[in-house]
Amino acid sequence: MVPGAPQKNLVEESGVKTIPVLVLLGAAVCLGLFLGTQYLRQVRSRPAMIGLHLLLGAGGFEVLVMLLSGAPDGTVLAAGGQGRIAAGLLLLALFTGLTAPMVGRRSRPTMSAALATHAAAALAGFALLVVSLART
Repeated sequence: MVPGAPQKNLVEESGVKTIPVLVLLGAAVCLGLFLGTQYLRQVRSRPAMIGLHLLLGAGGFEVLVMLLSGAPDGTVLAAGGQGRIAAGLLLLALFTGLTAPMVGRRSRPTMSAALATHAAAALAGFALLVVSLART
């Protein structure tokens, strides 16, 4: 730190930079809840809705990983270990969401278990991320 140099308020800057992560992942969670209720009602979902859910989740995960490892301007998210655990849970949700149609192709109970794992990992990761960002 150079004496007399203007200091950057990293908490304030990182708070602004976390808005896209929360918007993308929040939209993915909301759309996932809608798709989950459609599945429970045994209504077939449109492939475009599933694709949008995938893009929102993957995009939010990508921005989160970028902020955890360091943004191009040097800002690093001060989420600590909780942010990394949230990223791991979201990665698990991304993996289970992509593999659920392959695993659950044979029977509905298998598909239900795969989607329940996907939903649990996604909701736990999102909740942990929100809590860790609220603490910073």
